[in-house]
Amino acid sequence: MKKVLRIVFLVVVLAAMGYTLYYLFEKNKESPLVYNTQTAEITNIIKKTVATGSIIPRREILIKPMISGIVSEVYVEAGDYVKKGDVLAKIRVVPNMVALNNAENRVNQSKIEVEQAKIDYDRNMKLYEQKVISDATFQPFKLRMRTAEEELVSAENNLEIVKEGASKSGKSTSNTLIRSTISGMVLDVPVKEGNSVIESNNFNDGTTVANIADMKDMIFEGKVDESEVGKLHEGMTLILNIGAIDSDRFEARLEYIAPKGVEENGAIQFLVKAAVTLKEDQFVRAGYSATADVVLDRRDSVLAIDESLLQFEADTAFVEVETGEQQFEKREIKLGLSDGIKVEILEGISSEDKIKEWNMPEKG
Repeated sequence: MKKVLRIVFLVVVLAAMGYTLYYLFEKNKESPLVYNTQTAEITNIIKKTVATGSIIPRREILIKPMISGIVSEVYVEAGDYVKKGDVLAKIRVVPNMVALNNAENRVNQSKIEVEQAKIDYDRNMKLYEQKVISDATFQPFKLRMRTAEEELVSAENNLEIVKEGASKSGKSTSNTLIRSTISGMVLDVPVKEGNSVIESNNFNDGTTVANIADMKDMIFEGKVDESEVGKLHEGMTLILNIGAIDSDRFEARLEYIAPKGVEENGAIQFLVKAAVTLKEDQFVRAGYSATADVVLDRRDSVLAIDESLLQFEADTAFVEVETGEQQFEKREIKLGLSDGIKVEILEGISSEDKIKEWNMPEKG
């Protein structure tokens, strides 16, 4: 009996060892690698660079007063459309006391001159009517009277200008009325009633009363890296992506490339400008940030594959084409334009060939 038990025990031990060895063998056995494949496709290849910038009006004018004073009335607000010559605001003049005093003195002196000239004129007029003096003798008194009257009118107008900013005869062209110099939209009115403003002159830019721009003529203004600027030329088409308007894409035509670059964050950037094409129903606000895809080159409806499928030996590009079940052969190809993701295939393969994804095998 003991002998039978010993034999059974040995059989069980041997069976357990055999199963363990088989399990370990199956577990460590490597699965065969299975490579996925792709085929070439007909697509468009667009090589482009990106410029970042913003959308701004081509013409944005800062309206400034021609006279210093206090804003008494404001007739427009941001968003209003105005025409050239429309009144935007009215300025109340705060006269300079020295200039005011001089102007009043000039008026008083002119009145005295008129009174004296009138006395002389009246006296000599009687003598002239009585034919006591000749016409030649009377004429200087007549001329002096007219000159004194004109000087009085001029002095009174000058006093009005000092006090009110305009003479009585020139109210319609008064410097106290701030008018728009272009037609367009009011972008900003930085002053309010009661604000003091300074006139624009040779020594001071003056206070801005309003910003006005033609919102139908917009441009993209951005910067391009020095590595790409040499590939640009005027007339190129740009595709604009405006962050605030996800639903639309806008076209623009490159108009200007700066001849000199500016260093920003260790890189040289060149300013570019492009005219934005807007449809009749499209409105773009000034200052929107935008990115411009600059089309450097393109190929339409060409055979292309993913660049990840390429392999290289020296200067030769090739892919591995499937010839049988998980069997591949190297095939040299000729490349065309690349956009960094897709590359154009000029020679070497067709759209039916299955190309090995050599860097992405899967275990079977």
